[in-house]
Amino acid sequence: MRGSLFAFLGGAFITLQGVANTRISRDIGTWQAATITQLTGFVMALIILMFVRDRKWKRFKQVKPLYLTGGALGAVIIFSNVTAIQRIGVTLTISIVLIAQLSLTFFIDSKGWFGLVKQKMKLPQFIGLGLMIAGVVILRF
Repeated sequence: MRGSLFAFLGGAFITLQGVANTRISRDIGTWQAATITQLTGFVMALIILMFVRDRKWKRFKQVKPLYLTGGALGAVIIFSNVTAIQRIGVTLTISIVLIAQLSLTFFIDSKGWFGLVKQKMKLPQFIGLGLMIAGVVILRF
């Protein structure tokens, strides 16, 4: 239940962030908005980390260097979302983002990338993804 709640909150905040970044980008530019977002996100995470103090920093060297670049993807995510929202609107953007996320996660799960246990994708999962794609096509009209 808590996982579902956090997923719901994450999705809601991604949408709010996309809308806020789009508004900021109109005034100062898209890359500037991405920079401000990444900076304020870093500051907030650092403040939370100071309160948590779980001492897991000692395991920092165990993380593969490739995975440490994950935060850099945030700049591309922000730029892409802001540009898409400006061109096609919030609803369509988030719908397509969700389809892209699900499509890539299907591939990651089926291949067992990033140390995940391989999952076998079955017909119901593909039907669900197909219905989402059909929904986006309907939204376009």
